Amino acid sequence: MKDNKPISGFSKLSKNQKTEWLIQQLGLATDTASFLADFESKSPEAQAVIADLSENHLSNFHFPFSVAPNFLVNGQYRVLPFVTEESSVVAALGKAAGFWAKRGGFHAEILGTEKKGQLHFSWKGDPEKIKAHFNEIEKRLRADTAPITQKMEKRGGGISTIELKYLPEILPDYYQLDVAFETRDAMGANFINSCLEQFGKSLKGWLSTQNNWPEAEQDAEIIMAILSNYVPDSRVRVWVECPVEELSETSDADAARNFAEKFVQAVHISRNDVSRAVTHNKGIFNGVDALALATGNDFRAIEAGGHAFAARHGKYAGLSEAKIEAGIFTFSMELSLAVGVVGGVTALHPMAKLAMQILEHPSAEELMQYLAIAGLASNWSAVRALVTTGIQQGHMKMHLSNILNTLGATDEQKAAAKLYFEKRDVSFSDVEQFLKNDTGN
Repeated sequence: MKDNKPISGFSKLSKNQKTEWLIQQLGLATDTASFLADFESKSPEAQAVIADLSENHLSNFHFPFSVAPNFLVNGQYRVLPFVTEESSVVAALGKAAGFWAKRGGFHAEILGTEKKGQLHFSWKGDPEKIKAHFNEIEKRLRADTAPITQKMEKRGGGISTIELKYLPEILPDYYQLDVAFETRDAMGANFINSCLEQFGKSLKGWLSTQNNWPEAEQDAEIIMAILSNYVPDSRVRVWVECPVEELSETSDADAARNFAEKFVQAVHISRNDVSRAVTHNKGIFNGVDALALATGNDFRAIEAGGHAFAARHGKYAGLSEAKIEAGIFTFSMELSLAVGVVGGVTALHPMAKLAMQILEHPSAEELMQYLAIAGLASNWSAVRALVTTGIQQGHMKMHLSNILNTLGATDEQKAAAKLYFEKRDVSFSDVEQFLKNDTGN
């Protein structure tokens, strides 16, 4: 390994210069530049957009762009686009879509769309004093942010509520302005942060005019102004339901009942055991993240907020719920998330634009529903597999292509292997042995 040396001004180098530096510094293959070029878009316009999305861009990193049809959502069929490298996810989503389309489909409702942000500050004074003047302060805050909120208000959004919180248990003299926003079809991150930063200036400005107050009380220290990805008041509920006997794809009522009971038990365990809850929720976000990526939404923010929402009752728990009542099986989930369908990467990335066309240009509320449905569908398939055949059988079947590619199988060997393992369990060692036997080694 070479002794790497620091470099200054790397971001100012051209793409070719950056690549050449890596080749020289790290001993990469001399054809690395042409290798990277092979992964770039053939469209100069599209490539220019993609290159501008990140610093120190060298090429594009490809993930599969897939679709799953047959999602019956509130009585309307939808095709959902997904971006994921996990081979079994889209297959599981498509299977869940087809299964529930025959049983009434997925149901969804929006429970709220408010997003949150906070101005964090410290102020050395009597908490009751600043609370007594907060109505006056709030008028100043709203007046000073009017130029920022004007366009958003025309679209039906804006600043909903502003709450002053005194939190000395966190820090001495520590306060928050906890602010709720409606941003309509925009994610609204820049809008929210701009409002909060102006709040900091306006608060300091108002305090500076209180000439009859002690000097120490005529200023505040602004710690930070930032949106929160915890959005418990921006959430959606999704569910599927059917008579228990319809859960069987045969006419075996006892098998259907046994499956339903085991399914409910598995979900109950995820609600009460953190070790299971984490993996349970990971399965939910397999679907959520894949759709978020396809539409250019911030899957990291969605995941962070979703996991916080899973711990909203004081312990981390599985996000979905299942029950059997009066012979009806119901599988449901509430999920908090904030998304956008205008602006940002959604409006820039060529593939994100196509994803929005496939979704028939949904509103932010509709996209929230589709994301949660993708999560519930993914979770349904995972839990169903766990309580029946086990997770590995289906997962390894889908993983067979990856194993064959890793082992350098020819097209003929791939076709033979897929036929051979169609009704057999798949493992890396079994595939490796099959290829050895096939070649006579």
